[in-house]
Amino acid sequence: MEASKEAFLREFGEHYGYPNGPKTIDEIRATEFKRLDGLVYLDHAGATMYSELQMEAIFKDFTTNVYGNPHSQTDTSSSTSDIVREARQQVLDYCKASPKDYSCIFTSGATAALKLVGEAFPWSRQSCFTYTMENHNSVLGIREYALDQGAAAFAIDVEETVRHGVSNGTAASMKVLQHQVQRRNEASSLEEPTGEAYNLFAFPSECNFSGLRFSLDLVRIIKEDPARILEGSPFCNGRWMVLIDAAKGSATEPPDLSLYPADFVVMSFYKLFGYPTGLGVLIARNDASRLLKKTYFSGGTVATSIADIDFVRRRKSVEELFEDGTISFLSIASVHHGFKILNSLTVSAISRHTASLSWYVRKKLLGLRHENGASVCTLYGDSKALFHYFGPTVSFNLKRSDGSWCGYREVEKLASLSGIQLRTGCFCNPGACAKYLGLSHLDLRSNFEAGHVCWDDHDIIHGKPTGAVRVSFGYMSTFEDAKKFIDFMTSSFVALPNWIESGHQLMQGSESRLAAASFYLKSITVYPIKSCAGFNVESWPLSSTAGLLHDREWVLTSLSGEILTQKKVPEMCFISTFIDLDKGILFVESPRCQVRLPINFSTDSCNGGSEQIKLNDQRYEVQSYKNEVNIWFSNAVGRPCTLFRCFSSNHNFCLNNIKSASMGREVQSMLNFSNEAQFLLISEESVSDLSHRVSTNVQKGACGAASQISPMRFRPNIVVSGGEPYAEDGWKNLKIGNKYFTSLGGCNRCQMINIVHDEAGLLQKSNEPLATLASYRRMKGKIFFGILLKYERSEPERRDGDLWLQVGQDVHPNIS
Repeated sequence: MEASKEAFLREFGEHYGYPNGPKTIDEIRATEFKRLDGLVYLDHAGATMYSELQMEAIFKDFTTNVYGNPHSQTDTSSSTSDIVREARQQVLDYCKASPKDYSCIFTSGATAALKLVGEAFPWSRQSCFTYTMENHNSVLGIREYALDQGAAAFAIDVEETVRHGVSNGTAASMKVLQHQVQRRNEASSLEEPTGEAYNLFAFPSECNFSGLRFSLDLVRIIKEDPARILEGSPFCNGRWMVLIDAAKGSATEPPDLSLYPADFVVMSFYKLFGYPTGLGVLIARNDASRLLKKTYFSGGTVATSIADIDFVRRRKSVEELFEDGTISFLSIASVHHGFKILNSLTVSAISRHTASLSWYVRKKLLGLRHENGASVCTLYGDSKALFHYFGPTVSFNLKRSDGSWCGYREVEKLASLSGIQLRTGCFCNPGACAKYLGLSHLDLRSNFEAGHVCWDDHDIIHGKPTGAVRVSFGYMSTFEDAKKFIDFMTSSFVALPNWIESGHQLMQGSESRLAAASFYLKSITVYPIKSCAGFNVESWPLSSTAGLLHDREWVLTSLSGEILTQKKVPEMCFISTFIDLDKGILFVESPRCQVRLPINFSTDSCNGGSEQIKLNDQRYEVQSYKNEVNIWFSNAVGRPCTLFRCFSSNHNFCLNNIKSASMGREVQSMLNFSNEAQFLLISEESVSDLSHRVSTNVQKGACGAASQISPMRFRPNIVVSGGEPYAEDGWKNLKIGNKYFTSLGGCNRCQMINIVHDEAGLLQKSNEPLATLASYRRMKGKIFFGILLKYERSEPERRDGDLWLQVGQDVHPNIS
């Protein structure tokens, strides 16, 4: 056993790995989660993993037994009703809720359960919806129902200060910060709340952003002494009901409703044991559920109704009253097999096991230091808040040695290349995100106006992170998962004495070495259709505005107008292209199509129509083609699509400023459907060096398959040969033949370069070569390989009309 695990077990051995359970953690992983071999899954807060034995048991159950619609009266329906009844009891038992006091209502998820409470709660103009800042959007959405009915709403922050020296050792006093009261109807604020109005207080049992657990004492405090929390609020005297969002916390610590009698609790089963998805529950106190006002009725919720007059009588049972239509009875039947796993391990053992891993990771992250002594990680969670302790979740952001923030998308991308799956962003918890990241209302509005929305790539705006990185553990997580994550963090983000953070391989070419080096143009490639295969030529003319003539002049779109690329449709790489300049025809072939398609440059194959499409925030005027052309391409890519040709590219394109004097500057270029620049240049020597590094990494056991890397993997227009690897990084400009070009800086690579098609015509995807590039070609979150070029037309060329590039021409870098 390695020393790091021995040290871990000395500290956490009595809690880790289910020492008193039916199986150890190693046995669980070996027999029930074989599909996780080679994968580090750390997003259990998003969705935990189902056990393979669990799914086998469900399959055997469904193929052995017959389950009918529970609204019928057949024997199979009675069997289903029995299963549903048992599942309800298992849910209540899980939260130690007596069926005399509580009912279990099945919903399509925790969100649907929260929505049910919001739309059926007895709101009035004197009511109030109060909630902690750390709440999921699904809880915040209840505010819409409250405000729409004229009720008030406000958020609070609750903190706890521990005092020593009292009779029982410690005592806690609370500090509460009340945020502004929200109302949609200002006139209603003139009405003084009375003690008869019903109010709702909502909080999560565990914050899905920070992992901090709220004390369930809040339930009794709000119900018995609301003034302790809402001191000075006019709503103190109302009738308070409490809702617990236990979707995140119930996987390791379900609320004990025998001790903390909340009125409503919501949970999702896929967060407990992975399967089924699309099924949740609302656990409701029976006296509270009778106050809910149900408007809609459906099959199964009424005792009787008359179609042509206003007459309906609803069912009395709480479950039947609120479960609209036929419940998802097969999903409910599978719940038993999930609870069987949790009960065999026990929730307390699961909690201790996952906590040992999260504390280990938290401790290791806090200990990471750059070579200059600066801290690497900023962890989120205030130890003074009203919480018991952390759940199995750790959220954080990273700083470079110069104090600048690393974007969370950089972390996510590099983690994925290392076989580590984690979550980034705000996790649909805007209050916690703003609180822990220190984002003001002005910051949030400014970020939105800058284009930032949920799930996008804008991870740093105005020098501040817009979200965080989150890792979370499940009952099947192992020390090896945690250790691999820490090793990844150390190797990828900790600046060591010999590690130059700005990208130590990006500037190898010096002027003295360039003077002696000899470079020449090795190959030219034209890509007529964006993201389809290109073709090599010995010589090719330059367009007066947009790079190589006809390069990326065509584009495929979906029927909804989305631009198709290999990122989303990898099969596009199988569409081969060739242009006959003399005939003015683009020829296209595909292994999925028997006929070679000729597309004449004249309007013969066009339908004469024109329209506008948008790409990279630019609008293009395009011409469309006849239906038979679109049918051919639809067959070639396996989905309906439309071919367009760019009429003109008379628009300015400004490359973003790359913050390095040697890596680019603001310029303006003319483009067809290229993403960034007119040309992409790749060095044959740089590719050779990368290929050697990839082979070395694979031999050392790193992820990815060993294969010889071709320059064409990077879809260059120009391949040059000669000189030292990466000499092109230092080129400010160059001359090819008598043509002049300006370097716009390095090309930021994505996972597209990891996809390649083999000789059998099959697509293969690995982590290489991007994983190797990330280890030595990363700068400020970007992975550079190759350089982008802009063509600078000169006066002599205008006179002699020589606008051709020729393979074999000399390449002269940095011509003044």
